[in-house]
Amino acid sequence: MLTKGLRDEENERINNVLKQLTALTFVPEGWNNADADVLLQNLGLSSDTLIAISNDELTQYLERYHFDFANMELLADMLGQLSAKADFKVLRLKAIALYYFIQQESKMFSFEIMGKIGALSR
Repeated sequence: MLTKGLRDEENERINNVLKQLTALTFVPEGWNNADADVLLQNLGLSSDTLIAISNDELTQYLERYHFDFANMELLADMLGQLSAKADFKVLRLKAIALYYFIQQESKMFSFEIMGKIGALSR
């Protein structure tokens, strides 16, 4: 179990990696699997793992490695943005499942997350 200080440091590290990954998805043709995999390795993941892992395994992994709900949402945002690219359509369902997990487990209803689910469900 991580102490509060270590947990805060870990969440900040995760947050920084996710922000860098999200930045890659906003650049036209900016997603490069090699660049992304270097960043994902900092989270113990890879682009292949994200595609192959089941929704349940993904949420279990994120919980095991102390992702807070805000970082889970950042990951879901990145997956949703990345799913718009032709090779990554499978990630849309993972993003939706992650948003639902956040809504259920955080016990706080978010209209913003529901809007994101709605946008990805179209």
